[in-house]
Amino acid sequence: MQDEMIVELYWQRDERAIEETDRQYGAYLFRIACNILADVEDSRESLSDTYLKAWNSMPPARPPRLVSYLGRLARQAAIDRLRRQGRQKRGGQQYEQSLSELSECISGGDETQCAVEYGLLAEAVSRWLWTLAPHERQAFICRYFFLDSIAEIAAALGFSGSKVKSLLFRLRSSLREYLQKEGFEL
Repeated sequence: MQDEMIVELYWQRDERAIEETDRQYGAYLFRIACNILADVEDSRESLSDTYLKAWNSMPPARPPRLVSYLGRLARQAAIDRLRRQGRQKRGGQQYEQSLSELSECISGGDETQCAVEYGLLAEAVSRWLWTLAPHERQAFICRYFFLDSIAEIAAALGFSGSKVKSLLFRLRSSLREYLQKEGFEL
C-alpha cells in the first residue's frame, strides 16, 4: 500500500492504518527502537507507543514522507522510554556512544541559551549535511540519527568498519569546523 493511502486511513480514523503501517514499516521502526533501547521487550512497547503517536498526530499532520515521519516518532518514543525508565541502556549502548561522539562538536550550555540557539544550530547542521557527498550524509545520519552501529553502516555502504570509523571522525571534525565558522561556541 502506498504511503498516501496509509495516511488517508489515519485521516479516516480507520484502524487498518496501524496494521498497514506495521506491515510496511514495522521492522524498520523496531530496529530504530532496538538501536536505542537494546532490549526486545522495551522496543516492542516503544513500537506500540510509536503507533499511538502516529494515530494521535494524524490528523492534523499529513506527512509528505511517511517513512521519515514514522522514523522520527519511533526515535522519540524510544528516547522517551529510555528517559522514563531512568536507567542505563542494556547492551550495545548505541545511544550514549553516538551522543558522546558528537559531544566534541556540540557542547552543552545553559538551558535558556540552548533553547534559543537550537533552531539556528539545526539549520546550520542541515546546511552542512547538504554539502556532503551522498555516502557521507548517509553515514552521518545513520550513525547520529538512526543510531546504527559501525558494522551496520559498513554493510549498508559496502565499506570496512575501519573506513566507516575514519569517515565519521572526519565528518565530526568537519562539522566542528563548520559550526565554529558559523559562529557557534563549542
